Parts: sequence; structure tokens; C-alpha cells
Amino acid sequence: MDAGLQTYRNHADQENRDQLVLNHLAYVKKIIGQMRSELPDELDIENLEAAGILGLVEAASRFNSNVGAQFTTFAYQRIRGAILDELRRNCPLPQSTLQHWAMIRDVWHQLGERPTPLSIASATGLSVDEVEACLAAIRMTRPEVWREELPVRRVNDEAADDLYSEKEQLRRLTDAIEKISDRARTAITLYHLDQMTLKEIGTVMGLSESRVSRILAASELELKGLLLTTSNDHEICSN
Repeated sequence: MDAGLQTYRNHADQENRDQLVLNHLAYVKKIIGQMRSELPDELDIENLEAAGILGLVEAASRFNSNVGAQFTTFAYQRIRGAILDELRRNCPLPQSTLQHWAMIRDVWHQLGERPTPLSIASATGLSVDEVEACLAAIRMTRPEVWREELPVRRVNDEAADDLYSEKEQLRRLTDAIEKISDRARTAITLYHLDQMTLKEIGTVMGLSESRVSRILAASELELKGLLLTTSNDHEICSN
């Protein structure tokens, strides 16, 4: 290929990437807005925006329009991931929240199929409000802890076994979602599939942003319990 033509194409590609970034700066703010009411008030939002923009730049540099996906769909996880990385670096949780989380984690496997803030409160001696606040804080600021310390499979299971195909995992998740309340299902769908902000979800559901945040945390906890149960049932049937 002629060197001049290659230079022109490289320049054109860079201009396209730059334009993608400029056109989607508001999308970064929308994602932060989706997360905002779940975060401590003292957080520096400008730092989160800067991190989100870095995620946006990375997405623009990797995006291939020929694949057929929308750019916002492609960029969402990269932007949100960059924001969460910034949160992990700069958002230490209060000691009281960490203590409450340790108590919740310790009773997790005693709570049966569908753990709720009420059942957790009864098992730990915390108030329902304390449980809900702790769940919402951990879910947002420590997503890796949320996943790993309340696992879908029991700690003593053979972790190396990959029992489920992606299709089977999706089926199990769909079945679990059908078992939760209509309100919880609506919140989960609007947040994860429609990518609505907490304020937008609150408007649809007639609830405050804080209440939506707590419903999401409790709903995801309940789904974890349902998936844990189906995982154990699968193992029993396989033995």
C-alpha cells in the first residue's frame, strides 16, 4: 500500500476515534449518574469522570463498526469498569460497613434459598436498614467482593469444575429472575438491560434513588441464593 494512502487512512481512523469520544462524553456522565446515589457523598465526581473518559477512549480505540454492535453497547462495560477501578482505589468503606459485611458473609450459607434483608437482619442482629445500606455499599464500591465473598457455589465445592455452558447459565439465570418479585424484576431489568439511571428507574417505579439502589442489592442477593440452590440441586442429581 502506498505510504501516503496509509498515512491518510491512519489519520482518518484517528479522527473517527476522536469524534466517537467527543460524541459520547455525555454518555460517561450518564453512567456515573446511574451509579451516583449508590456512592458516598464525599467522592470526587471529577475523578470518576476522568476515569470514565479513559474507558471511553479505550473503547473508541478498540471499536470496530463493521461488527454491527452499537458503540454505546460496546463501550458501556469499559467505561463502567474504569469507573469501578477508580472507586476501588479511592473509596475506602467505613469500618462499620466492613464489620456489617463480615457478619452478613458469615451467615450467608445459613439463610436458605432466598436470603432477604429481613432474614439477614434476624441472623446477624443488625437492623434491616443497616443490612440494606451495607449491601448497597458493597455492591457498588466492591463488586469483586460482592461476587467472590457471596459465591453462587459453596466454598467447599470443586471450583475447577465448569458445570454449565453459557447457554445453561443463561437459562438458570432467567429461571431465577422469574421467581423474584415483580418489583425486583423490574428494577433488575431497567438497570442491567435498559441501562437506566437510578433516578430514571425511580421515576418509573415511583421510588427514591436510594430505595432503588437497595432494591437492586437485595434482588441480586436473592438471585445469588436461587442460583446457589439450583447449583447444589444439579450436583445432587449428577451424583
